Amino acid sequence: MTDHTESELRHGDWAAVTSSHGASLRGVTWRGEPVVTGYRGLEAKQGGQGDVLIPFPGRVKGGSYDWDGIRHHLPITDKEGPNAIHGFVRAADWVTEAIGGAAVTYRLDFAGADGYPFPLTIRLQYALGDAGLMVECAVTNSGRTDAPVGMGFHPYFTLGSPLVNADTLTLPFMKVLEFQQLIPTGRMLSVTESDVDFRTPREIGATRFNHCFAGPIADAEGRTTVTLQRSSRAVHVWMDESFGHVVIYTGEALPQSLARTSIAIEPMTCATDALNHPAWGLLRLQAGETHVARWGVGMTSTT
Repeated sequence: MTDHTESELRHGDWAAVTSSHGASLRGVTWRGEPVVTGYRGLEAKQGGQGDVLIPFPGRVKGGSYDWDGIRHHLPITDKEGPNAIHGFVRAADWVTEAIGGAAVTYRLDFAGADGYPFPLTIRLQYALGDAGLMVECAVTNSGRTDAPVGMGFHPYFTLGSPLVNADTLTLPFMKVLEFQQLIPTGRMLSVTESDVDFRTPREIGATRFNHCFAGPIADAEGRTTVTLQRSSRAVHVWMDESFGHVVIYTGEALPQSLARTSIAIEPMTCATDALNHPAWGLLRLQAGETHVARWGVGMTSTT
């Protein structure tokens, strides 16, 4: 079935499919080969594939949090436990504000929701260029009081391997949250205390990822880049200084035929459960204030 919300973008070796439904990223290819796993039409979607996670990425413990002395209760939306998960905008119908051959901009006037009485205006642009895909997200507090805001994105990446086990991952983050039943305990550990220290290139092997990392190691331009490599090709997921966290997930909860066939590399401005741990990157946007964050995808190949 044709989904008329979808747009196809093209530039050089790059192509992408996006949709105004959730402002979702429904696939990216390079020289005709998948880089970001895709789907066409909602019936083919798996899990959080390509979702935009605003105003909170990840889980909120018990669906409750305090903000400026007021207790808020979010809808319980996590199929894995009594928590809220991944915000409110991924099922919303966004307005297509502008579209060209290589770029599209979506806008959502979000009025707030149960447990989150903070209106936001969100603009999200996907653009292809010689260097690959760039994603720019601008969130404006359109209300009258300070608003707690986090941004996250949920793409899955592949280099064509049957499983990601034989792929090499480079993950320049120094810390990892300690989890218990998919919820942070409140402790932040050095990756040297864990089995997920991938600061130098390392084969994924049997490592099961469903981890939230912090402490990015940025380059001179303020970007942090996660790299997935297979033989002569590598995909690079870069994030600007807004993204102090990333979730890496090997998809064990996906259908068995899809588990570990790709890897989620999820740029996040804040950690999981940041509504209960504001020091973990939660933004406090004043009335009328805008925060802009950028991330993107590039490729290198020796063939």
